[in-house]
Amino acid sequence: MSIPSAAKTTSITHRDQLVESIAAGEKPREAWRIGTEHEKFGFYLDDLTPPPYEGERGIRALLEGLAERHGWQVAAEDGKPVALSRNGASVTLEPAGQLELSGAPLETIHQTCCEVTRHLDEVRSVADPLGLGFLGMGFQPKWKREQMPWMPKGRYGIMRRYMPTRGDLGLDMMTRTCTVQVNLDFSSEADMVKKFRVGLALQPIATALFADSPFTDGQPNGYLSYRSHVWTDTDPDRTGMLDFVFEDGFGYERWVDYMLDVPMYFSIQNGQLIDLSGRSFRRFMDGTLDELPGVVPTLRDWADHMTTVFPEVRLKQFLEMRGADGGPWNRLCALPALWVGLLYDDDALDAAWDLVKDFSMAERNALRDGVPKHALKLPFRNGTVCDLALETLKIAGHGLKRRAQLNANGADETIYLEPLIEFAQANQTPAERKLELFHGEWNGSVDPVFKAFAY
Repeated sequence: MSIPSAAKTTSITHRDQLVESIAAGEKPREAWRIGTEHEKFGFYLDDLTPPPYEGERGIRALLEGLAERHGWQVAAEDGKPVALSRNGASVTLEPAGQLELSGAPLETIHQTCCEVTRHLDEVRSVADPLGLGFLGMGFQPKWKREQMPWMPKGRYGIMRRYMPTRGDLGLDMMTRTCTVQVNLDFSSEADMVKKFRVGLALQPIATALFADSPFTDGQPNGYLSYRSHVWTDTDPDRTGMLDFVFEDGFGYERWVDYMLDVPMYFSIQNGQLIDLSGRSFRRFMDGTLDELPGVVPTLRDWADHMTTVFPEVRLKQFLEMRGADGGPWNRLCALPALWVGLLYDDDALDAAWDLVKDFSMAERNALRDGVPKHALKLPFRNGTVCDLALETLKIAGHGLKRRAQLNANGADETIYLEPLIEFAQANQTPAERKLELFHGEWNGSVDPVFKAFAY
């Protein structure tokens, strides 16, 4: 699910190359895969504080332990381990040390769930002796922004300086949020467009079902998905619902034009990270950047640039569904099940498009703006988001049944939708359940969340 290494050194001399690089992601149905990513907060078991990079019990020690004990290959930056890779999967660090698994491209949700289980078991085997735990939620429930550590990755330093110039919550996005997302393939430009539109229109429903970030600085914050709210004040140049995706003529070229209009963060030249924050990729293609006079970008630069936009759905050589809060093990399996059920079966995709095709731009944006606070209870037309969620889950379930991918016990992939169906039928999000505990048996403290909901 990435640009081949040999192609990354190709110089970009015209816009068509950028269009072609995205179109190269097209795959026949039999080659479609599922790539699941999830992030989680580390904390010390004794005092709940987030671990720094260095130290005997730090994030570096965790990475080195995973590499030594479980056969991961180490990637370093300035001599410091910052990522691991193995068999098409990777373990990477978010800015404050949130640990991310970027899973390998797999064929079924059953395989995805096995991958997640193995990863969490491996992390626990190394973390336990270090006195570390990990928590799946959408937003750091206890610690303030200034109490979060920073990881030694150059791009994060650039973003740390640039983010406050574009919004008030960008540093919170970097240091205090966690998500689960799924990456899915498309067969053609038309297939990509239809999946992109369905994904954008229904992303607020995923946000509502997965809403699990009701605390900030140890207190209720008035939201059910505060993580989702954070994105509304991060950087308007690179976030949002992308209304142009629903315009006639949308396709690869229009996406390239959008990306060319997004200001850059950086370029890697001869192994060195060059700060290009706010600069134009179009000028880079012309070789007229003051910082890199006469230098033109490569496809590696373009691939890096495409990782610096953060809309609700993102296009690279595949589509990324990005609207969900992080959560416990079963919801890490539920998110790919939801989107595979909707997008990888033709009848389900048609039904999902029928559900959303008459949503107006105002309605789509009202859903996006309203679900962080109200989630399933947000009014919509003559009902609520809960009604939309139930219909969406019904469509996804039919799609998964038609896929007929069975595990060793003969169960199909619909089993992974069960926690979402339970939330929708109860009309109650994970965040609302945590709030009940906070106001009840937790006696107004968020500390118990680190034990009750740790992996």
